[in-house]
Amino acid sequence: MRAGEALPPLEIPVTRTLIVAGAIASRDYQDVHHDAELAKAKGSPDIFMNILTTNGLVGRYITDHFGPTAVLRKVAIRLGAPNYPGDTMVLRGTVETVGTGPDGETATVRVVGANGIGKHVTGTVTVTLPPGGAA
Repeated sequence: MRAGEALPPLEIPVTRTLIVAGAIASRDYQDVHHDAELAKAKGSPDIFMNILTTNGLVGRYITDHFGPTAVLRKVAIRLGAPNYPGDTMVLRGTVETVGTGPDGETATVRVVGANGIGKHVTGTVTVTLPPGGAA
């Protein structure tokens, strides 16, 4: 792990099932995440992914790359363009900083997830790899 290292991209198909399941799993019962007619009545072209699902997918992206011993210390994200069904979100990451401490190596990774209409999520993730746990 070194500053400037690019993580391989991860393509996530944005399905209606992913959006609804993510909302249910995170106990977010807002109608815009599961009812297309009500979402349209509120001005959206369709249902869209909630921030908790996006947060989980960003965490998955980091732990898929760094391995099962990786510990997410901080996830700071902002949403932009909505994730609608039928699109694909591509997550990309770049290691910004790396340091060593008593818990192992810690890195800050800049993450961007884009879909067909723009950047869905931007932010940083701080992750620690215990000694001997590097990917």
